Parts: sequence; C-alpha cells; structure tokens
Amino acid sequence: MKIAVVCYPTYGGSGVVATELGMGLAQKGHEVHFVSSSQPARLDLLNERIHYHEVTMLHYPVFDHSPYLLALTGKLVDVVRHEGIELVHAHYAIPHATAALLARDILRREGIPLAVVTTLHGTDVTLVGKDPGYEPVVSHAINLSDGVTAVSESLRTDTLAHFHIDKPIQVIPNFLDLDRFRQRNPCRFTMALAGDNQKRLIHISNFRKVKRVDLVIRIFALIREQIPACLLLVGDGPERPRCEQLCRELGIAMDVRFLGKQEAVEEILSAGDLFLLPSETESFGLAALEAMACGVPVLSSRSGGLPEVNVDGVTGFLTDADDMQGMAQAAMRLLGDDELMQQFRLAARRQAERFDLHQILPLYEEAYRLALQRSGGS
Repeated sequence: MKIAVVCYPTYGGSGVVATELGMGLAQKGHEVHFVSSSQPARLDLLNERIHYHEVTMLHYPVFDHSPYLLALTGKLVDVVRHEGIELVHAHYAIPHATAALLARDILRREGIPLAVVTTLHGTDVTLVGKDPGYEPVVSHAINLSDGVTAVSESLRTDTLAHFHIDKPIQVIPNFLDLDRFRQRNPCRFTMALAGDNQKRLIHISNFRKVKRVDLVIRIFALIREQIPACLLLVGDGPERPRCEQLCRELGIAMDVRFLGKQEAVEEILSAGDLFLLPSETESFGLAALEAMACGVPVLSSRSGGLPEVNVDGVTGFLTDADDMQGMAQAAMRLLGDDELMQQFRLAARRQAERFDLHQILPLYEEAYRLALQRSGGS
C-alpha cells in the first residue's frame, strides 16, 4: 500500500506517533510518504520505503498569515498524482484532514481515487475544536473522512459529546517501540545530574500551560523537603522562563535541571525513579507510557486518557489535577519504600507491553483496508 502521512514535525505526541507509525508500516513493506512543513523529529529517512515531502510556503503581501492549508493541499495533490498514493493518514482534524479532504475532491475530478483516514489526538478536539468558530470545520473533517480513529476512549467520548458526528470513531491507542523504550544502563551524563543519594524525578513535555510544569516544580519542592531528590525537566516551550524563575523563588534551582529537547529520552528515563505528569488534560499520555516502558512509575492527574494508561495503585498513582499535597504524599510514599517501588517498576513495564507497536500496527492496517473500501479504492 502507498500511504501519505500528514503530521506536525514537532516532538509532541502526535508527531512522534505519526512518525513511529509510518516507520513501522515501512518495515512491514508499505511505501510511506511523509508530508509536513519540516522533517519530523524522529523520522529516519535511511529506508527505501520512506520518503519525505516538504510543504513550502509562499508569502503574499495580501495575507496577514501564510495560507498553510492551501500550501498543504497543493502538496498533497502533487504527491498523490506523481507517487500513486492510495490513502492519506491525517493526524489532526484541522488543518491536516481538512487539507486531505480538499485534495481528495480535486483529485476525484481527475478520476483519481483517494481514501482519507483521520486520527484525533486531542488538541484539535479539546482546545481548538470547542471554539464555536471551528466546530463546523472539525465536524465536517471528521464526518467526511473515510475512517476516523481516536487515541483513547476518553477522547472518543469527548469528541462525540462536543461535535455533530454521524459516523463511528474507532479507538486505536498510542503505542511505542518496546525495543527502544526499555530500562537500560543510563548514560554517565544522566547519572551525573544527581547526587549519589538523590532520587531522580522526571517530567517531559512541550512546556505549555496545559502541562502544568509549574505544579511539577511545586510538588518537587514539597518532596525535596523530606527526601533528597533532583528534578530533570526535558523539553522546551513558552512556560520555561516562568518555571526557571519559580525554581529560583522556591530556592530549589540547584536541584532542578532544565535539559531542553532531547532525542534519547529513553536514556534519561532509565535513570529515573518517578515520572510526574499533573496535566490539566491529556488525551492519552504518551510520555507517561514511555516512562513506564523504562520501568519508571508514574504520578499523574486522572485527566482525559491517563487512567487508560496509568493504573492507580499498580503502575503509579492518579490524583485530582489540583491536589498538589496529595501528589506529593503519594510520591513520598513510593520513594520511601524500596519494595513497593520495585513492584511498581515491574507493573509499569508489564502495562507498557500492552501498547507495543507490533500489536497496534495491524489495527491501523485494518482501518486503512476498510477506508479504501469505503472510498472505492483498491
């Protein structure tokens, strides 16, 4: 099958999942063409079945902002025409599925069939799509797709509650490559980030407000009062300057390390004792799953799809998103009990094994087959 994958190129969950899915499909013999504004962060192009097409922008004085939707549509039309693409997998309803559907309409006038599968990742539904001005566009993109998937049951429920949807949405959870994400000997650099007696707490995100990195820091400050510990913050984004200032105000800056964007996060996670994710909302929680695969228990809010990943009292703890004291107490309970910690580490890895890439890939292949049937393709 020849597939075009449309995604954001960033380190965010949707870009990672789209990239890993495409590379997995290529390993199974499919020809995969990535279409994005820049090369996706984790994309390995050293594979004869993987191709990358950059969406180039033209800037017109008449537009306040560059019309990315139109540029993406034009690029998709070109790629489908010349590469024989059968199906477009759009990650996010807007703008990616919208562009794919517009490209499909253009190509059908030329007698070229094209199937469109849309995967909902969260922000397109929970934030952008709930704006009354965007709701008709999101509903339209979902309803006209030949197949629709959501990364969690929570997201599927939320989508059906807030949009006018007249077709089924299949839940296909996020996944990870267990060959890569596993507990291993951490690199010397990571081990040097903490003292010999310090517990290592980790948070990974894009530092947006919804991730509540400031709460991570406040929870850590409470833990540090009782247990020697350091905090490793991986990622970057708009909240980082405010978080750096908060560390100084709380007097904990010497025990907090801002590591920025890192590719080999599995090496950092392998050195961790506890992963913190008190997000206001999470459609799935891929970062938590990656931590669990490396044998790191997770302390998270019970928002969105997180309870479908993190099992309370087994792989970590779930608390209300605003319960800072409750999170700190749960963390200290686990960090202070070596036997309990080992139980949680083993359970976290077992839970992660349920989301192995090789178990999820066939679900997407079947979704593609059904979408092709609905579109009239092969």
